[in-house]
Amino acid sequence: MAANNLLEVKNIKKYFPLSKGWFSAKGHVKAVDQVSFSIQRGETFSLVGESGCGKSTLGRLINGLIKSDDGEIIFKGKNLTGANEKAWRSYRKPMQMIFQDPYASLSPRMKIKDILDEPLKIHHPELSKETRKTMVQEILDVCGIDAYHLDKYAHEFSGGQRQRIGIARALILKPELIIADEPVSALDVSIQAQVLNLLKELQENYQLTYLFISHDLSVVEHISDKIAVMYLGNIVEISPAEDIFSRPKHPYTQALLSAVPIPNPKVKRERIMLKGEIPNAANPPKGCKFHSRCPHAMDICKTVEPQLKKVEGQMVACHLY
Repeated sequence: MAANNLLEVKNIKKYFPLSKGWFSAKGHVKAVDQVSFSIQRGETFSLVGESGCGKSTLGRLINGLIKSDDGEIIFKGKNLTGANEKAWRSYRKPMQMIFQDPYASLSPRMKIKDILDEPLKIHHPELSKETRKTMVQEILDVCGIDAYHLDKYAHEFSGGQRQRIGIARALILKPELIIADEPVSALDVSIQAQVLNLLKELQENYQLTYLFISHDLSVVEHISDKIAVMYLGNIVEISPAEDIFSRPKHPYTQALLSAVPIPNPKVKRERIMLKGEIPNAANPPKGCKFHSRCPHAMDICKTVEPQLKKVEGQMVACHLY
């Protein structure tokens, strides 16, 4: 593991069984299939792909919310593969999560002060009630929520305010890595910008590292240092953010990028229309999983699965290179 890597994922795999027969599953959905990447301290690593490609599953695997079938998750130099629940609890303190839906991720039965106090009770039982109260007030203020809201319930807040509370809950334990699973997709566009700016500001002030999961390349453009593009359980391209937007290599990345709106009406971009539907994850195509929709598919693509390789400083899994 490189000295500056905070997280390293090696050949991680997660298959979900379909309806079970008497002795075994009748098939599997290959949600995450041999995925590898690393995240350096202080960077924002964005994972992008269509709905159902496995990116949220990957986030939950990294945080131990679901168990992997194979591979390694190395966090701060420690291999978490096979760790028991007690060990995972100690690693969830420096590795927190922001969930997609701020309406579902906050308990409707708890006041905001109790939602934010709960992580402190679990991980810092030595703190006094007054100390915890002060910490809760401070973190709310940092995230843009006034302290007089402490006695309110989640349903009394707007979507943007709820997501700020979710961010405060993740931040209160002073984590090193935050896994943000589609944190702005449920918000209005104007609120999305505010939340993204808040995340960038918090990263600078608290030296945070982000794994940012999104289906929208336009959302991650200005927050990312590095971007990985995922398709049907596999990563097809990993590149610095500026390279993804200036010279995407993989045909799938090119198609995703062509769908991003350009604010300047004078600038025209050719739209790449992909043929067909996304294949069934329980029965993906052989060879390259993208070949059935790829405008550049060759015979080799139908039989041989491409591996990530370095092309002009970018990592791409494609037989075109």
